[in-house]
Order: sequence, then structure tokens, then C-alpha cells
Amino acid sequence: MPSANAILDTLKSQLDLTDFKKLNWEGSFAEYLDLVLQTPHVTRTAFQRLYDMVLSHGTDDVYENKDKITRFKFFTEFATKHGDGIYGLDRSLMQLVNTFKSAALGYGTERRVILLHGPVGSAKSTIARLLKRGLEEYSRTDAGMLFSFAWKNPDGTFTKDPMHGEPLQLVPEEHRAKLLAHLNENCAKPYPYEVKIKGDLCPYSRFEFKNRLAKYNGDWVEMLTHEVKVYRLVLSEKDRVGIGTFQPKDEKNQDSTELTGDMNYRKIAEYGSDSDPRAFNFDGELNIANRGLVEFIEVLKLDVAFLYDLLGASQEHKIKPKKFAQTDIDEVILGHTNEPEYKRLQNNEFMEALRDRTVKIDIPYVTRLRDEVRIYEKDFNDTKVKGKHIAPHTVEVAAMWAVLTRLSPPKHASLSLLQKLKLYNGKTLPGFTEDNVIDLKKEAIHEGMTGISPRYIQDKISNALVAHPDEDNINPFMVMHELEAGLRHHALIKDEEQFRYFRELLSVVREEYEDIVKNEVQRAIAADEEALTRLCGNYIDNVKAYTLRDKVRNRFTGRDEEPDERLMRSVEEKIDIPEGRKDDFRREIMNYIGALALDGKRFDYRTNERLQKALELKLFEDQKDTIKLTTLVSNVVDRATQEKIDVVKARLIRNYGYNESSATDVLNFVASIFARGQTKK
Repeated sequence: MPSANAILDTLKSQLDLTDFKKLNWEGSFAEYLDLVLQTPHVTRTAFQRLYDMVLSHGTDDVYENKDKITRFKFFTEFATKHGDGIYGLDRSLMQLVNTFKSAALGYGTERRVILLHGPVGSAKSTIARLLKRGLEEYSRTDAGMLFSFAWKNPDGTFTKDPMHGEPLQLVPEEHRAKLLAHLNENCAKPYPYEVKIKGDLCPYSRFEFKNRLAKYNGDWVEMLTHEVKVYRLVLSEKDRVGIGTFQPKDEKNQDSTELTGDMNYRKIAEYGSDSDPRAFNFDGELNIANRGLVEFIEVLKLDVAFLYDLLGASQEHKIKPKKFAQTDIDEVILGHTNEPEYKRLQNNEFMEALRDRTVKIDIPYVTRLRDEVRIYEKDFNDTKVKGKHIAPHTVEVAAMWAVLTRLSPPKHASLSLLQKLKLYNGKTLPGFTEDNVIDLKKEAIHEGMTGISPRYIQDKISNALVAHPDEDNINPFMVMHELEAGLRHHALIKDEEQFRYFRELLSVVREEYEDIVKNEVQRAIAADEEALTRLCGNYIDNVKAYTLRDKVRNRFTGRDEEPDERLMRSVEEKIDIPEGRKDDFRREIMNYIGALALDGKRFDYRTNERLQKALELKLFEDQKDTIKLTTLVSNVVDRATQEKIDVVKARLIRNYGYNESSATDVLNFVASIFARGQTKK
């Protein structure tokens, strides 16, 4: 057994101290100016740094309903890496990042409170958490580095500026213009922003500057050389450096000093005055978040006195610590709130100033099924859920119901809510084009701002996982039961009408699930590759003869016969090809085969989804009576039938993701439907 020292020696040999040295860089003010000339991005404002951080992870351009949407990998790849993947909010996130861009370029939004507004559980807190974590990691990279300064004490130690100020703020006002002109003219690298010096020193550093300047008879350059050390600043929420978070408490216990700092009464006796900045703790959330970001949780639940602090912090970039003059800050103020609090703000005539200084970004619930499914698959999958198989469609039906509760009923008379969900999910329906989908979204302005929260779905899937300890899987019926059983106790369901509406939507989901599993079992029964290939060859031979006005050679008699119209129609009717469209469909198939032949490729029915579906349904129709699946609901199953059923079950397991028990359950369920004569046409 290796000794503890041997283990430590092994770990020590693997250490790379390069990053530590970089992150703990220290130097003189002159060395910092050299750094600015070489890498001017170290002087960026908080908004510029935040915007560049998001862009540093890359982007993808996607098209949705003819609109070009920029998808930021920060909210996908980076977020997923940290277990916070965000799905289906591309438009809202693009609006948010565009606000950051406008602020970075100084177009006005840098003087606003960014307010994420949406229903509970719509990822507002997740977005804020990601931005904070992203800034932390970015500040540790060469691309995201920034610096602050510290004052030298008589004993040789250093005291850091309490608000992590930018070192260039140490340059007196009257000398800034010349210094900036030199820096901007001589930068070694292209820089998208102009180097600027914004704001002044905090009261503590202003006090130190004046006192030390007298010691050097006004020579501020000499004073900075001997009295100031510049150091690399690493943002950290845990260490309260550049990242702040404020959460409202009981109104009687709220105190504005939590935002702007408070007196250090122990030091008042030492310095003799409560207006001496050395006797003040600049540790409020707005103080410590300087150079970075401050998050206000449920910002509109703040006491009015706190909201007044936000007015100056956002518009003027200044805060007012007790007993001191207004102090400059440079930080992103990000708040989030839900609908009731925002309506209260709108109805409060005394808060017009705050409304005017707010940029509201709506963060709705997801309204696209595949994105909602991804939210739950992140936590409920075979990797994370040990010992329980999640049957196919279990997560899908829960997500389907959640999305249905959020959609506005369509005004189009021939369109159901479920069909609208499918259109939003990228499916095509006869008579509906991409333009129709755009119109549907335009007529439902507030879609996604109400409905069932993902948290409720997650809770009920969790309940289903633990409520059946003897089962080795959970299936859609278990989850739907939990969803319905919990509705009576759902705190956000307002009245009996809403309760009944949500139950009706669950019935819609049950019917859709029945159709899905019937179709799967049908395809599993008809998944005989040889039989499908023979049927396809027969169908194509007849279609070819029909389109060329030729005859078909009967493989058994050797005679030439007219194309078999009954066979062709029996296949085409399975995918709802009407009599009047049969010629178009047949020509489409022959053109497709011809195009493949020109490319030197061989036709395979599996490359044409519609034809494959039609062939499978036709084969199922031909074979269902030979398999006699309905005998599953009885106690007597002969050996030949059981063997065929086992083959179907194996296909469900291999091709559709079932396990032994869930495949048996779904076959029994579909068998009961067949027994009632409800086979799907």
C-alpha cells in the first residue's frame, strides 16, 4: 500500500503552476500600462466583457419559420457542460444578447436594468446563474482578464481597493485625455471598443490617493510607482468579487445598507469619525459586484427604498453609501420577476421612473415539443435513473401535455390544439404552410406565458419512479396518472374551469399515445424485411407498368397482365392518397427512382418515408390475422402464436427502445384495443 507521502508526491508531480502564476500576476502601474497597450481588452466595461464572454463560445445561425436566428453556444454547449442546458428559447436569448451588444457599444441600454420576465420555472434563474458562472470562468482566461489595484501599507503589506476599481481610474482627471489618446493611438492589436476611463475612485481609494499625493508633493506618477500595486482580478461569486446576488427578505428586515455598505463601528473609535472612509465597509452587493454583474432575485419584491437605489445605479452608474458622496460603479444589473409582480409594477404610478429604466426580456415557457422533451431527458434517462427502465414515450407524453397547457387555442376552425402542437414541432399538415405557422404565432402574442411549469412535470415523473418499487420500468400511464392526481393539489391552478381544462388535455394526450403505440406495434408486426421487399418489388413493378402504359409479367403464370390496381390502391390508401392524386403519387415515385438511377444509386424503399409507412401498414393488414395478437388478452395462446408474438416483442426491444416488461405491457395494451375492434386505419 503506498504511503500518504507517495500519494502526495504523485499528485505534486502532476501540478501545472503556470495558470496559478498567471491568475496571481502582480506588477507596477507602468507595467499595467504596457499590458493595456498590448491587450487593450483588459480595460473593457462590464457590459463589454459580458457580451464578449457570450460570443467567445461561438454561434450558429439557424432558420425558423423563415427567420434567421442566432443560436449562442454559451446557452447550449457551455450550459449543458454545467448541467443547465436551455432549450427552445433562442428568440428570447437572441434579444437578451442583442441588449448586451447595444450596451457594450454605448447605445443606451448600459443605463438600464435588464429584467427577465416570465412565468415560474421558465429558466430565468438558470440564465442568470449561467451568466455569473460564465463571467467567472471568462475572467480566468487570457481573453477575459481584468485588473485592479492595491495600496501599500507602512508594514509592506497591501490593502486592495474595496470596490475592485479599474487601475486607470488612478489617473487624475486633467491628465486622462492625453493618456487615452496615447493608448488608443498605439494599441498593438485591433480593438473593437475605444479605451476609456469611466468613473472615479471609490471614497476609500480617493482618501488614500489624496493623502499619499501630499507625501510626494503632487507628483502622482511617482506616488503611483511607489504606493500602488496592480494585480489580476478573478471574478468569483463565492469570494464576493465582481459577482453579487441579492435576494429580498421580509420587508421589516430589509436594509438598504445590504446594497451600498455600512459603517464599521469598531473602526470608528480607531479613526475618530464615522465619515472616514476607512471606517466604512464597502461590502454591499452593489459595491462588491463592481466590474461584473449583480443578480436581483425577484427584483420587484424589493422594498421601494431599494428600488430607488436601482434608479441611480442603472441610469447614472452611481450609488450613495451612507455618509459619503455618490460613488461610481460599472456593473450589469440583472433582475428577474414573474407576471404578478410585473403587473404590480405597471399599476404602481409611483414607479414610473423604474419602468422607464427597465429593459424587459420575456422568458416564456417552451412551446416546441422536442425542446420540452430535452428538458426532461436531461434528468430522466437510463444513465441517471439507475435500476428503472424508462419506457419509450414516457417523457414525451408528459412534455406533450405541458406544451398543450401553454398553447393558445387556434382561431382556425379546422385546426385542433394537438395539430397546432405538431405544426410548432416541425410536422407538416395538409393545407398548412410555413406561412400559416408564422400567422399562428403572431395571433398568440402571450403564448407560453401561462400553463404548467416544467418543475411540476419533473416532480410527477419523480413520483412515478418511486411509486412503483416492484416494477423495473415506468411507462406513460404511470406518469399520466401522477400528472392527473396532482392537479387537485397544484398551487397555481386558479379555479375549477382550469382544472377541468387541464384534465381534458390529458385525455387528448392519452388518445395520441394510443395512436403512437398502435402504430409502433403495427410497424413491429410488419417489420419482416423479406416480406416488405417482396411487397415493395410487386408494387413498384405495377406502378412502373401503369405509368408507362405497359403490362406486368405474372411471375407464376408467365403471362403479361394489366397492372394490379387493387394492390396499388391498397398500399396508397394506407397513407391517405386519394383517388384523384394517385397518378401524381405514382409519377413521383418513378421520378424518384429515375433520379437515383442517374446518380448510380439503387432504389431502397427505406429511403422514402411515406412509401415505407404505406408498405408497413399494408403488410400489417395482411399479417395481423395470422398473428392473432388479440389472443394476448385471453389466457390461451398456442405455441405458434406465442413464437410470432415473441418475434414482435424482440423487434420492439431492438428497434423502439423497450425492455422485456415494457414491451409486454405495450403489446397487452394494444391487444386490448384490437380486441375492441379499434385497429388504426
